[in-house]
Amino acid sequence: MNSRFKALLALLLAVPVLWLAPTDAEAQGRPAAVGVDTVRTEPLSQTVPVIGRLVARQAGAVSTRIEGLVDVMTVDVGDRVEKDDVVAKLRDDLLGAQRDEARAALTAAQARITSAEAEIALARQERDRQAGLKGSSAFSQARFDDADQTLLRAEADAASARAAAAEAQAKLSAWQIRIQDATIRAPYPGVVTVKHVARGTYVSPGEPIVDLVNDVDLEVEADVPATRLGGLQAGVVIEISVDNKVRQFGVVRAVVPSENPLTRTRAVRFTPNFGGPGTGLAAGQTVTVHLPVGEERTVVTVHKDAVSAIHGGHQVFVVIDGAATPRRIRIGESVGSRFEVLNGLDAGEVVVTRGNERLRPGQPVNPIQNGGDGSNATPPADGTGQQSARQTATKSEG
Repeated sequence: MNSRFKALLALLLAVPVLWLAPTDAEAQGRPAAVGVDTVRTEPLSQTVPVIGRLVARQAGAVSTRIEGLVDVMTVDVGDRVEKDDVVAKLRDDLLGAQRDEARAALTAAQARITSAEAEIALARQERDRQAGLKGSSAFSQARFDDADQTLLRAEADAASARAAAAEAQAKLSAWQIRIQDATIRAPYPGVVTVKHVARGTYVSPGEPIVDLVNDVDLEVEADVPATRLGGLQAGVVIEISVDNKVRQFGVVRAVVPSENPLTRTRAVRFTPNFGGPGTGLAAGQTVTVHLPVGEERTVVTVHKDAVSAIHGGHQVFVVIDGAATPRRIRIGESVGSRFEVLNGLDAGEVVVTRGNERLRPGQPVNPIQNGGDGSNATPPADGTGQQSARQTATKSEG
């Protein structure tokens, strides 16, 4: 027998010995330290994922209402502004001069009103004096008629002066409005995404100055198949996830009554609870909407780390009287980090989630709290393991 064969034989004989070598805990007669988790009941609703997008309820160009030369730009791309913040100013020196001209015209018209009212008073006094002479030899019908006509002319002049004053006041108001419009303000809070002009640019009415997006007032829009619209009435709460992160809740705001004939989908708007500025969200960003496809039901769940595949089925180690007892179970839907248990486990039982790979049936164990997904291994006082957190099971479209 050569030396190579002897070495190979020695290696093969050593393998069973290494495989059956006891663990450190067994060798020292101590229970194995294992992480555990409690089997619990929780609500389960099946959902189907639909790709949606974030849309801003307020977005677009901030335009000028008047023509003029851009004198000051107070914002740049990426700047955040609040409602009524100044984004640009047009030169308003000529506007100020025209406003002063209109104010002077108003002053002149008001002076004419004062003069006309004085003429009315004199004309009325003369007509009354002539009327008092009626029945005497000093009365002259011609003089009375002249006084009456003079009063009428004075009243007409006063009316014309008042009309001129009203016109001057309207022109003055118009120039004051134009001066106000020379300062262009943000109509709503948001972030500047495009800067269309620079200082020195001459702009016409309606020309965009900047583009503004309100990234706080965001909605989710998703094109939902017509067959999935049955449970999406206004006010229904659904789950939304951004970048496959923690899911958040949203509410159905409206189902747009217009169907795409090519895709057989309708746009549905959801109001999410993403929070305010600083969330890092952007209009056009992709999100996943988890649409309900069935009634919510209560199920028994077990942590995924506790489940091992064995002989075409699944097995867990249940902690009973301080020992690990293997048990075959049948699992159903995936519920986040847990599996639905169809049979084999009851709520409140404690299963091993860490260290179960090296356990032997009946081996003593030392359970460590929070060994699974952070939940306490000790069952609640009612023994049901009922959790208040709402979970969903994702069901893919066929």
